[in-house]
Amino acid sequence: MSRTVEGQPTYMSPPVQAAYRYCEAVTGQQARNFAYGIRLLPLEKRQAMSALYAFSRRVDDIGDGELDPGTKRTRLESTRELLDRIRHGKIEEDDTDPVAVALADAARRFPLPLEGLDELIDGVLMDVRGATYETWDDLKTYCRCVAGAIGRLSLGVFGTAPGAPGAERAAEYADTLGLALQLTNILRDVREDAGNGRTYLPADDLATFGCSAGFHRATPPPGSDFAGLVHFEVRRARALFAEGYRLLPMLDRRSGACVAAMAGIYRRLLDRIERDPEAVLRGRVSLPGHEKAYVAVRGLSGLDTRQIAKLTPRERS
Repeated sequence: MSRTVEGQPTYMSPPVQAAYRYCEAVTGQQARNFAYGIRLLPLEKRQAMSALYAFSRRVDDIGDGELDPGTKRTRLESTRELLDRIRHGKIEEDDTDPVAVALADAARRFPLPLEGLDELIDGVLMDVRGATYETWDDLKTYCRCVAGAIGRLSLGVFGTAPGAPGAERAAEYADTLGLALQLTNILRDVREDAGNGRTYLPADDLATFGCSAGFHRATPPPGSDFAGLVHFEVRRARALFAEGYRLLPMLDRRSGACVAAMAGIYRRLLDRIERDPEAVLRGRVSLPGHEKAYVAVRGLSGLDTRQIAKLTPRERS
């Protein structure tokens, strides 16, 4: 198979093609919101993003699985060793691990900061240890590992448009957008996480709103201001989105559409959570397919990118 990468024809061997097909299948089956966004990318970028997702999914599945903590730590460190092999070009095209083959190929074609996947492993190890977070600054450290790093890795695939003003801050904005997505996930999953013995929201915030007892029922803790807590965290997430969206004018049209679609889905989830805070205790909040399609069309239209581009330099800084 021949295709064009940055104007140069590139041959892809059958084993590498098969590895990418495997990663795309994993992405389509397990990451509907993510898959919705990356389908807006050209083939080579879509494949690279699928490889990143499949590797990240493997790390997350180890952390979320039923194994004992010691076995989880061992498997995570084995995954880090695999990442080192990818980093040093030691994966052959006929390797039996399709995720490694695809990610190794993506790393040859794109400037991926693979240390971001080390950060992801570090973040999942925090989960395995049962880490909790006293303050927002503490939680930000975790979020930067498990989501901000993925934003920076994605930027390695997207690249920035030639001559884009402020492109030197693109990685910072990609990182911040990752934090916004992760905080939205945390809000959406508070009941599920509580059932798994995990609490992510900062202890300071829980205490302020009388929610330190946790979220083990379909109703808020007695005497708490649960709605106040949710609205407080929603405002924090919106501020992160506003900053992270400054990345959009720095991307080419299709990469910008991808980011706008994925971020747009999560911003609409925030809207739903804000309107009915207790919904996150009753079940998982999600968007119907037609609403996701609207977000994708909006991304392709470039509306969000144009709105950000109209801001003055003072408003962007």
